[in-house]
Amino acid sequence: MKTDIAIDVKGLHKSYGDNKVLKGLSFSVNRGTIFSLLGPNGAGKTTTVRILSTLLKPDKGQVSVEGHDVMAQAEAVRASIGLTGQSAAVDELLTGRENLVMMGRLYRLTKASATARAQQLLEEFDLAQAADNKTSTYSGGMRRRLDLAVSLIAEPPVIFLDEPTTGLDPRSRLVMWGIIEQLKAKGSTILLTTQYLEEADQLADRIILIDDGVVKAEGTPKQLKSKVGRDRLVLTFRTSPELEQANIALGRKVSDLDQEQRQLTIMIKGSGQDVGAVLKKLDDANVSIASMEIAKPTLDDVFLNITDKGGK
Repeated sequence: MKTDIAIDVKGLHKSYGDNKVLKGLSFSVNRGTIFSLLGPNGAGKTTTVRILSTLLKPDKGQVSVEGHDVMAQAEAVRASIGLTGQSAAVDELLTGRENLVMMGRLYRLTKASATARAQQLLEEFDLAQAADNKTSTYSGGMRRRLDLAVSLIAEPPVIFLDEPTTGLDPRSRLVMWGIIEQLKAKGSTILLTTQYLEEADQLADRIILIDDGVVKAEGTPKQLKSKVGRDRLVLTFRTSPELEQANIALGRKVSDLDQEQRQLTIMIKGSGQDVGAVLKKLDDANVSIASMEIAKPTLDDVFLNITDKGGK
């Protein structure tokens, strides 16, 4: 019987010799959502994906995908998932179409079914025109799209995307974002790891931030950003002397000073009263500003705040 939980992880442990990578990691992923796993290099993101996809055995813990235990029912798990790793894993000696048909046949689709499914994916991923070219001639973005298409040949309900846009240019990354959102719209459950925090902010319904093998924070992007607290008031000045005068006038309120950009930053609660008090101090000191901007907390702020070793 299906539940609303597509992926369930409880007390996951994994070590490589004396290096404890995962130390009791626990989380669950609701069906039909995009769930993002964030963390610094070495936090255990890829190790977690490898365990979930049956490529690596955990030392301890309970892990299920689509209701199947990854240890006891590994074959059923593999039949339920698609996996796209950090680099495109396609055969460069084959064409895009041949890569897809070959994978379809490995999933035991008939030749006719594999061919039809390959054509469908080639069209969906905007690869139809290059379908019969060898993949060695494909651009990086085309290879990543083909790699994702290959992982979807059997129409799995759960998809693992391990840093799927690493190395792509901004335009190709936006194309991949659109494809990922379309997969979710069709009902897929997606677990996404990424180095790009704006990617998680744009795509994820829910995020966990892991560090040192455990969950440090969990929530929606909005909830996580609210944990950082205050907004930032960024003031820009026309001249360096004006910047120095403002810095003296505002004193301890200044949290950051950028001499090159002639900017100073003040943490505020987001109220007009706070902004008004700052502007009054500058007016009293006879200092004028060139521009003013209120910046909301970002996932970068969350990431740095939570994973800052010096701040622990």
